[in-house]
Amino acid sequence: MKNRFFSLCFLTAVLFISQAQAQQTASEYFDIGVNKSKAGDFVGASQAYSTAIAMNPDNPSSYFNRGLAKQQLKDHRGAILDFDKTIDLDPKNSLAYLYRGKSKSEQEDHRAALQDYNRTIELSPEDAAAYLARGTTRAKLLDYRRAIQDFSKVIEVNTEDVNKFQAYYSRGACKSRLEDYPGSIADFTKAIDMNPKRSQTFASRGFSRLRINDFTGSIKDFDEAIKLNPEDSESLYNRGFSKTKIDDFRGAINDFDKAIALDPQNVRAYYGRGFCNSKLNNQKDAINDLTKAIEINNVNIDSKVVYTGRITKNILDELRNVVQEKGKINEFSDDRSEAYYSRSVAKFRNGDAKGAINDLNKSIELNPTYAEAYFYRGFVRSSTGAQKEALQDCSNAIKLNPKYGEAFYVRGIIKHALGDDNGGCYDLSRAGELGYSAAYNVIREYCN
Repeated sequence: MKNRFFSLCFLTAVLFISQAQAQQTASEYFDIGVNKSKAGDFVGASQAYSTAIAMNPDNPSSYFNRGLAKQQLKDHRGAILDFDKTIDLDPKNSLAYLYRGKSKSEQEDHRAALQDYNRTIELSPEDAAAYLARGTTRAKLLDYRRAIQDFSKVIEVNTEDVNKFQAYYSRGACKSRLEDYPGSIADFTKAIDMNPKRSQTFASRGFSRLRINDFTGSIKDFDEAIKLNPEDSESLYNRGFSKTKIDDFRGAINDFDKAIALDPQNVRAYYGRGFCNSKLNNQKDAINDLTKAIEINNVNIDSKVVYTGRITKNILDELRNVVQEKGKINEFSDDRSEAYYSRSVAKFRNGDAKGAINDLNKSIELNPTYAEAYFYRGFVRSSTGAQKEALQDCSNAIKLNPKYGEAFYVRGIIKHALGDDNGGCYDLSRAGELGYSAAYNVIREYCN
């Protein structure tokens, strides 16, 4: 009996020691993750935290820190999952809500991000970073008045100059959007006093001064912006525009020349230079410049399609052809639009793009709400080089089916190929959100 009691005690002690060792090992891996994060090795940090989680799956700090590492790796979806788990284990962790909101913002899910920032502020009413993040998100949602309230709160409670500077700048930008230019100028001036080395603040104040016809003041601000950032094409254009207002046409042309040299697609600079050339009686040059101002990236004229983005025509064709027609049979309706649609697919696969478009035209005529027919017509048109018409078809498909991932994908790569990088990447992001995973390959290659 005594031996059995001793054996039981021994096994219990061994189990206790093993658990303690495992816990200690998890703690060690957690510390490794912290050190790797400090060193900028976020891949290694994420792996270390994953090992710590495998050994101790109930430690919210491991999930939280892994989420932070994933954020640094731009893996915002993975980060959100980790912050979800952090909150499950520690529902009052205000920072988990804050950083989850930031990842949601990076995914353009601003309304969901707003809810997380609200929760952060409920748990931590004096968290200046939360007010700053919420104000930024409200501004993105065009809720400028409430954004201003948040930025004012940052200024009130914050003791860190970097956040206070950002709050003054962002509040000024919101006031400018509301056409409160004197108010925006006051805020930009505060921001400049705190950080006189940021070109964008001078550029923003210069724009507000331009809007109240303080052309001398705006030129001085653009001078400073350009000194700090000589490759700021936008400030060069705005300084040139300000100079035209005081009839300094030659000085304006000099600025427009520099703006165009930095950004050959700056249509407003061509417009400004054309205007000045006309004033100086250089009519031939004026006509050339104004023609470019009309034609460059103008989807509203029947000019030749120009592939101006990093996605060239050949790359566009390659990326588009990744898409596979879904091939799911639809109910056969009395108008027989489905039959025209299916025949169009067969014709296109057989090399008859013109015949496919004719069938798709008929399918849409019979059923104007047929989202798949619009999308496929856009797909076929894109293959023939009719990119503007293809964009319209994809947009119509999206209007009819806002969750049409393939339509967002194709519209995104076409926009990017035609020079609309931001619009294209936004569409690709939306395609990925809707489950069309091929979009992420394009995002990694062309949107960063």
